[in-house]
Amino acid sequence: MKRFLPWLCVLLMISASNVSAKIDAAQVAIVINLNDVDSLLTAEYYQRKRGIAETNLIKIRLPVGKDAIDEKEFRKVYQQIKKQTPGSVQYYALAWSRPYRVACMSITSAVAFGFDKSYCAKGCKPTRRSAYYNSDSEQPYNDLNIRPAMMLAGSSLEQVYAMIDRGVAADGSMTGSNRSKATAYLMSTTDKARNVRSRRYKIIQEMLAKNINIEQINGNVLKDKKDVMFYFTGRSKVNAIDSNEYLPGAIADHLTSYGGQLFGSGQMSILRWLDAGATASYGTVVEPCAFTQKFPNPGIVIERYTNGESLIQAYWKSVAWPGQGVFVGELMAAPYAQNK
Repeated sequence: MKRFLPWLCVLLMISASNVSAKIDAAQVAIVINLNDVDSLLTAEYYQRKRGIAETNLIKIRLPVGKDAIDEKEFRKVYQQIKKQTPGSVQYYALAWSRPYRVACMSITSAVAFGFDKSYCAKGCKPTRRSAYYNSDSEQPYNDLNIRPAMMLAGSSLEQVYAMIDRGVAADGSMTGSNRSKATAYLMSTTDKARNVRSRRYKIIQEMLAKNINIEQINGNVLKDKKDVMFYFTGRSKVNAIDSNEYLPGAIADHLTSYGGQLFGSGQMSILRWLDAGATASYGTVVEPCAFTQKFPNPGIVIERYTNGESLIQAYWKSVAWPGQGVFVGELMAAPYAQNK
């Protein structure tokens, strides 16, 4: 356990941070798969909703309907992405639902870092650490040569549109007196293998209770809640998620092996969170084993998001080893950001 990240020290460090870094449209590029009609429609919708310039539209061609592409195919596409990316861009929105994996990496990590096998692992082993982890950088490409990416993905085109709408509606919605209307739910489940994040819950609640209402719950199911901003759990399948109401900008995920396999897995896909009303989720695309570093650290997500960072910043910064994990959601959502 000594080689694992000392999570208590991490939480102490982030509490001293005063970063409030809502991103703007000039910093975001939309990557479009010209072979995919839904990708074209998603990109057009997102561009219009977020006011993203034509110069920040990147057009590539990927196979349609495939969950994964190989390293060789990705490298060709990646060079096209880099060539078309304006210098002002710090983040990518990937406007498709498939493919979500590049060989042993998730597609969001492959686009962010470039394909690199050090971000992969065969069996239960660590992977390369992200330089963006718990960073105060507001310009990750300029500072770290990383452009974090998030998929605008969903179980249907209509669900993608709805997720985008929730993200847009989130902006500034939790400032002032509205902050008291949101809750972070930290579930401690009976699934011992997947409940590994629960050891952090007590210190998270102690240190971040001033930022947001936090409830630690011992149980496998959360039902009929009207105020969900965060929902973190560890299960292969989470029941009754659609009985809850998720506030615009809500983040929810379940630590399990294959939540990031968006289609056809025997475990619950992270897309189910978006179907239920969340605005973003995260899951691994290949077997990660129960390393907490391969999953979001709830304390970092909550602290940074409630201090005003945009969704892609807070979520990406919370994963130390993100190479095997895919991020899905409306990346510009910023419910706690003050309007500039």
